[in-house]
Amino acid sequence: MDKPGTKDIEQLSGARLTADAKAALLAAQTECTFCFLDDDGGPAAVVLSFALHDGHFWITSVAGRVQVRGVQRDSRVALVISGTGTGTPGRQMLSIKGTATVHRDIGGLDDRLELLASRLAPAHPEKFMELLSSPGRLLIEVTPTAVVASHDSRRLAGDGRGGPARKDDAR
Repeated sequence: MDKPGTKDIEQLSGARLTADAKAALLAAQTECTFCFLDDDGGPAAVVLSFALHDGHFWITSVAGRVQVRGVQRDSRVALVISGTGTGTPGRQMLSIKGTATVHRDIGGLDDRLELLASRLAPAHPEKFMELLSSPGRLLIEVTPTAVVASHDSRRLAGDGRGGPARKDDAR
């Protein structure tokens, strides 16, 4: 049987992320597209930084922002995470549905803030922690409920777009 992408790109089920590739993508990427319903109930999205802890996504935000208002009205969200900008070989993507919880009292969640600070500002996490100590600061916890889609171009024939595989696209 031919690899997906040999003759066309209609059937890409063979190009889904493996568990190891998913873990590598989530370790390499620090940003996601956070999708929610806006004030009018329409689809909306923002790019936010995240950290993963015990299978839950943690995002810091501030009271009153559109994504916080959206989650407070309807906790159903989606996260889209791409390998773009990470330097990882090939093209990877992961789309996850989940339920979001807004944590306003974050006193007991210092370890989540420290995780975010060390992940997003590894050279000076203590300085970032100072910035995260603002009075309106809160945390959004996303509990994944389903993987909507995933993609790993390294599992396709060639470069996944009809050309030859690149040498840095380790298979």
